[in-house]
Amino acid sequence: MTQTTNRFFDEVARLMNDAAGVAQGVRREFDTMMRAQADRILRDLDVVKREEFEAVKEMARLAREENEALKARIAALEAAAKGPAAGAGRSRSADVPPAPPDNSPPVV
Repeated sequence: MTQTTNRFFDEVARLMNDAAGVAQGVRREFDTMMRAQADRILRDLDVVKREEFEAVKEMARLAREENEALKARIAALEAAAKGPAAGAGRSRSADVPPAPPDNSPPVV
């Protein structure tokens, strides 16, 4: 009779082991499905990735710095134009050629 009991327990243990394996497979499938669904939703919402956001943020910072430098340059040129040339009646800014526009993309 002890052999029958061991056989019964072996069968129950095997059944539980198989059930645990099936449960793990279902969980993996569920995780995969949810991850794919979340990726699809994020793509549909056109959400920006963190790396892209940081790159654009850096480009904006560089553009602000360049803008401030250009403002300072313009202010210096205007101050120089109003200085000693103002008494002569001729604007000094006519002698200074304008700076060419910088159409190159910012370097990140």
